[in-house]
Amino acid sequence: MTLALVVIVVITALVFDFTNGFHDSSNAMATSVATGAFKPRTAVAVAAVLNIIGACLSTEVAKTISSGIVNDALVTPQMVFAGLAGAIIWNLVTWLLGLPSSSSHAMFGGLIGAVLVTAGHNGVHWSVIISKIVLPALMAPAVAGLAAAVATWCAYRITRRSVTHAGRAFQMGQRISASMVALAHGTSDGQKTMGIITLVLVAAGMQEPGSHPHWWVIALAGGAIGLGTYSGGWRIMRTMGSRLVKVEPPQGFCAETASTVAILASSHLGFGLSTTHVCTGSILGSGVGRRTKVNWSIAGQMGSAWIATLPCAAVVGALAGWLAERGIVGMLLVGALLVASALAILARANRSKVHRGNVNDVPAPGAAERTVEDVPAPAGSVAHEAEKVLDDAMGRVPGAGVPSRDQRLTGSGVGT
Repeated sequence: MTLALVVIVVITALVFDFTNGFHDSSNAMATSVATGAFKPRTAVAVAAVLNIIGACLSTEVAKTISSGIVNDALVTPQMVFAGLAGAIIWNLVTWLLGLPSSSSHAMFGGLIGAVLVTAGHNGVHWSVIISKIVLPALMAPAVAGLAAAVATWCAYRITRRSVTHAGRAFQMGQRISASMVALAHGTSDGQKTMGIITLVLVAAGMQEPGSHPHWWVIALAGGAIGLGTYSGGWRIMRTMGSRLVKVEPPQGFCAETASTVAILASSHLGFGLSTTHVCTGSILGSGVGRRTKVNWSIAGQMGSAWIATLPCAAVVGALAGWLAERGIVGMLLVGALLVASALAILARANRSKVHRGNVNDVPAPGAAERTVEDVPAPAGSVAHEAEKVLDDAMGRVPGAGVPSRDQRLTGSGVGT
C-alpha cells in the first residue's frame, strides 16, 4: 500500500511539474517571441532543453522544499498529494485566465494548507517560510524591476544615435539572455518538484531526512518541466510579451538579463523564489526605463493573483488534505475532483485557443484593459484628428478589427 501510494504521489508531482513548465515557459521566452528574436516554436524548444539542463545543476532549492518549509517527520504522502492537487488546480485556473501567477507559491500554499489541517502548526516551519519565501517574493521583483529600468534607460541613451543597428544587435543578444533565463528557471523551478518527491520518499521511510535527491528524481523532474515548457504556455506568453507592455529588443535584453541574475542568485542561496514574479518585475521595469506606456490594469490583475495564490492554494490544499486523510476513499475522491476540474478547465480553454500562430496578437481592449499612460493627443493636433478618423472608420466598417501595434496612434509622444 505504501509503495502504491508513493507512486501515485510521484506521478501527481510530475503532473504538477508539467503544468509548471507550460505555465511558466513565458518567463524565459515571452519578450524574445514578442520582439521576433525567436520564433514561437523555436523559443519553447530552446527553453525546454535549457530547463532540463538547469534542473540538473543544483539541489539547494530542493533541500529547502524537502526539509525546510515543513516538518518532514510529521508529513505523510497523503498530505503531499493533497497539496499538489491544490497547486495543479490553481495553475490551471490562472493559465486559463492568462495570468502569470506563481506556480511555486501555488505549490507552497497547497502543501502548507494540507499540513496545517492534518498536522497542525507544528508541521510548518514559519521562520523558513518568511525568510526564504515571503521576503524574497516581496523584494526580488522590485530589485529586478529597478535593475531592468536602469539598464533599459542606459541602453537607449547609449544607442540613441544608432537605433537600427543597435536594435538588431540587441535582438541577437536576446537569444542569449532569454536562454539564460530558461537555464535559470530550470535551476529554480525544476528543483521544487525534486524537493516534493524527496519529501514523499522521506515521509514514506524510503530516504534519509536531509539527503540530496536521487539521480532518477532529478531526471524525472527535469524531463517533466522540459516537456511542459515545450508544450508552450501561449496564453500567459501573450500576457507577458504583448499585453503588459510593448517590448522592443533593447528592453527585452535588459529585462531578461536582470531576471537571470536575480533567479540564479536566489537558487544559489536556496530561496524558494517565484521566477514569474521576477520576470514580470523586470518587464515592468524595462517599460518604465524606456518611458513607454505600461498596462497597469493588467499589472494590477497580476498583482491580485500573486497575493491570492498562496492563501487560495492553501485553502484547496487544506480541503484536499482533510479528504485524503480519511483513507483510500478520500484519496480517490480528491483524485476524481482533480481530474474533473482539469478536464473542465481544458474544455473551457478550447473555446478560445491561443497558439503559436496568434500568440503575438493583441486582443481587443476592454474597459478592464485601459492603460494609465494612454494620454490623449492634444485637441486640434494632427494626431488627434487622425485618431478621430481611425475611430470613425473602425465604427463604420463591419467586422473591423483592432489595429496592430504598429498601426496604433498613441498621440502622446511618450516612449520611443
